[in-house]
Amino acid sequence: MAYKLVATWSAPKSEDQEEFEKYYIETHVPVAATVPGLKGLVLTRTGDAGPEGEDPAFYRVAELVFDSREDLVRAAASPEWDAMRADAGQVIEKYGVELAMGFGSQQEWPLG
Repeated sequence: MAYKLVATWSAPKSEDQEEFEKYYIETHVPVAATVPGLKGLVLTRTGDAGPEGEDPAFYRVAELVFDSREDLVRAAASPEWDAMRADAGQVIEKYGVELAMGFGSQQEWPLG
């Protein structure tokens, strides 16, 4: 069973959106991708209204996938993790966005 860190980002100001996207994809994500023990990195960008016309609750989601909680804990002690956190702080400071995180086991439910 996989273990995940799920990070949600608030939206940057509309005038900063293009610059934010460029920095996020070209700088922040490559830094995150170096974290040891990382088995998957899934990125989602919202933008459209939901099926009932509601605004999205967040702008971007990043799912960092590990084999176990222990692998995540080991990763969090690495210099690569420190670099990712430092860069996230720069993103927050530069673009005025907020970052929220959650951690937990992934469970897949059978369909049908």
